[in-house]
Amino acid sequence: MSTEETSRFVRLRVELVLEVADGDAVTGAALRRIGDDPEMPDEERTHAQGAVTEDTAEALAYLVDPFSLVSEVPGVELQQASWSSERIDYDPDSPDWDLDEDDVEEDEDEHAGDGIG
Repeated sequence: MSTEETSRFVRLRVELVLEVADGDAVTGAALRRIGDDPEMPDEERTHAQGAVTEDTAEALAYLVDPFSLVSEVPGVELQQASWSSERIDYDPDSPDWDLDEDDVEEDEDEHAGDGIG
């Protein structure tokens, strides 16, 4: 496929597992960000403050900004982003947390019948 036939759009998938060592610090930072947002309507601000106070995972969602992750990358412009956060049980030794697992399945599907993979 020539360069002209390929899409200019790329989906970048990132999965992070974070350990929250100081939930109060995370919540405080989220509350400051919400309080400093001049474009957030008062009703939404009140709802957001309650959500981040009740759940550290929600506070992280207010602090993570996909735009800031790619804003310094030359030649790209963020078109769309979505993200979420949730509390999880994490065991780094569990095979359920093999980050390459999905990649292996995709690689095998891509190379099915070509003798690779």
